[in-house]
Amino acid sequence: MEQKFSIICDGSCDLPEEILRQKDIRIVHFLVSFNGTDYLKEGAELKLPDFYQRMVDFPCVYPKTAAPSPEDFYRIFEEKARLGQDIFCVCISSKLSSCIQSAKIARDMLSETYPDTQVVVLDSMAATLMQGIFVLVLCRLRDSGLSVLQAEACMKNLIPSARIFFTVDTLDHLEHGGRIGKVAKTAGSLLNVKPLITFYDGEIHSAGIKRGRRSLESLCDLCIQYFKDHQCTPKECSLIIGYGHEKQEGQLLHDMLLQKLSSSFDQIDPLPVCQIGATIGVHTGPTPIGIGVIKKAVFENRLSNNAISTGGRKIPLSIRLPFYVTAQGRRQ
Repeated sequence: MEQKFSIICDGSCDLPEEILRQKDIRIVHFLVSFNGTDYLKEGAELKLPDFYQRMVDFPCVYPKTAAPSPEDFYRIFEEKARLGQDIFCVCISSKLSSCIQSAKIARDMLSETYPDTQVVVLDSMAATLMQGIFVLVLCRLRDSGLSVLQAEACMKNLIPSARIFFTVDTLDHLEHGGRIGKVAKTAGSLLNVKPLITFYDGEIHSAGIKRGRRSLESLCDLCIQYFKDHQCTPKECSLIIGYGHEKQEGQLLHDMLLQKLSSSFDQIDPLPVCQIGATIGVHTGPTPIGIGVIKKAVFENRLSNNAISTGGRKIPLSIRLPFYVTAQGRRQ
C-alpha cells in the first residue's frame, strides 16, 4: 500500500537503528556535549555505550544537550516534500525541550516553498522509549493508508494514557538539570533515599521515596496500580522496560515485573527491555531504570461520510481499528 506521509522524529525516541531502517523512520538528532563546547549527535556520532561509560568514569562531569536546530529539521522536511510526501513529525515533550519549536519553525519555512505539503508536528508529551512506542503506532497508521491528518487525530487520543515509572541511584543529575531542588537533593543524600518518579503529562512527578537501595519492587507496584486505576489489564497495554548503563538490572526488573504480572493477570505478552538514550540520560545520570506503559491504541474513525478510504478499501465507522505494537515493532 502506498504511504501517504513520511515519519520524522527527534532522537529522544531511542528506537534501535534496525527498527528505524525497517520502518522508514527518519531521525533528527539531539546534540550532547561533555565540555560545553564540542557537541556530538547522540546515537550517531556518540554511541550509547560510550556515552554511559563516560558518565560512569567521570561522575562529576555533567553533560549537556542541545535541541536540533530548525535547519536540521528543514533539511529532512525539504527532502520529503520534494518527493511529494506529506510529513508527520513526532517531538519530545515540550515541557522538557524546545525541540518542537525548531520543528515548527522548519514547518513554516517549508510552507513558503511547498505550500501544498501538509506537515503535522505533534507534541507527544512523552520521552525516550514511550515516545518510541508512539512512533511505532504511527507507523501502523501510515502503513494502513491513513492520511497525515487522520493519523494526527488518532495519535492525540493516545497521549493521556502514557506513563513511565522510574528511579535512579543518585539525585545529582536531576538536581543539576533543574528537575528537583537543592533541598530535596541534599535531604535525599543525607537520608540515603531514592526517588520514585512518575512521568506523565509531559513532565516528572514525585511518586514517593524509598530508603536504601532503590526499590524495583515499588516500580512494579506502581505499574500494577496503573492497571487498577485505569481498569485495564496488561493485555490491553504496551509495556517496556528501560535501563541506562546497567543492563543486568534491566533484566532483573523485567523478571520481577513479569512474575508479579503473571500472578495477577492472564496472558502476559513478552516485555521488551531496551536502553534509554542520551537525551534523557544526561538528566537522570547513568543509572535510570523504569517501566513504560501505555494503553494499546484502538482507533475509531469519525468522518462525515461514515467511512474512510484506505487504498480503495472502505472502512465503516462501526468497525474499530486496533493497532497493537511492541517495542520490537512486532504486530499483535
